[in-house]
Amino acid sequence: MNPNTIAVLSGLIIGLLYGSIGLLSGFCMMSGLRGWWAEGDGRLVRTYALAMGVAIAASQLLAARGAVDLGKSIYLQPSFSAPVMFFGGTLFGYGMVLSNGCGSRALVLLGKGNLRSLVVVIVLAIFAEMTLKGLIAPARIAVVQVTQLTAKITTLPALLSSLGLDEVYGRMFSTSLVSAALIIFAFAHRRFRRSIGQIAAGVAMGLLIAAGWYATGHLGADDFNPVPVTSLTFIAPIADGLQYVMLSTGSTLNFGIATVGGVFAGSLVTALLTGRFQLESYRSPEHMLRSAGGAALMGIGGVMAFGCSVGQGLTGISTLALASFVAVAGILAGTALGLRGALKVRPLPA
Repeated sequence: MNPNTIAVLSGLIIGLLYGSIGLLSGFCMMSGLRGWWAEGDGRLVRTYALAMGVAIAASQLLAARGAVDLGKSIYLQPSFSAPVMFFGGTLFGYGMVLSNGCGSRALVLLGKGNLRSLVVVIVLAIFAEMTLKGLIAPARIAVVQVTQLTAKITTLPALLSSLGLDEVYGRMFSTSLVSAALIIFAFAHRRFRRSIGQIAAGVAMGLLIAAGWYATGHLGADDFNPVPVTSLTFIAPIADGLQYVMLSTGSTLNFGIATVGGVFAGSLVTALLTGRFQLESYRSPEHMLRSAGGAALMGIGGVMAFGCSVGQGLTGISTLALASFVAVAGILAGTALGLRGALKVRPLPA
């Protein structure tokens, strides 16, 4: 079996699991932050924090054992534009609030019959492709070229090593510090400690990130026909997935496209088996316009930030890349503007 086939099958399985777990647990950064900031229920945000902590620990363990070279991922490129990544993250975060969820959440909700999510997925894919290769791409590239820098230090462990700490100890210390802080934050909440399902979901989602790295960086490794080293991310893969659906002749399936299809299929099967499938639509034209506008911002911002709330918030952060911390800070800032800031999104009437 060739490496790409292994990566595709792995992506499908990981996507199926993500879709099922996402539907049953309500896993979503935006929902977690909204529940924490607006409603005082911090369980979902702690599920997300636990997933981050587990993803960092498991991914760094794979890297330390030589099973995966995280340096081959897009998150550890020496040249990047911090302003563009932060601004892109801010656009994504604000769009996520407008659309009431990120791209991965839209795929999960689409599987349970939410037709609003169909609009979100299609619009997100179109604007992501426009930003990657279409009308918006020249402006994005021009701004990146003006603002990018080439950094000798790209990760938190490398930063500690530059301060005199041994490379191995730098990785161990930074991994332990960040993952432990996130896990402690998660379990500091009494209601979360009693939510066995949310704990299981957080651990599972974090392990799926590591599984993606292992599938593409180890199982898919081949000197003559290498597979891009990556894990769960949804902006470019959703765009590639829409393009594949329309123009599959001559195209090749990859890990990302298979993951997108797997998330939808996993959610759909789970929704049908548990009786959660129910067709839903928009309440008003204003609702549709706001949702589509948010999807457009997510498509543009996600490309600029090199990922979404999963692609950067879990996968990018698991590499401990400094650029990923910048992108995640932007996503949190945009989400805060949408939920609590001067640009707070007003709730629509029923």
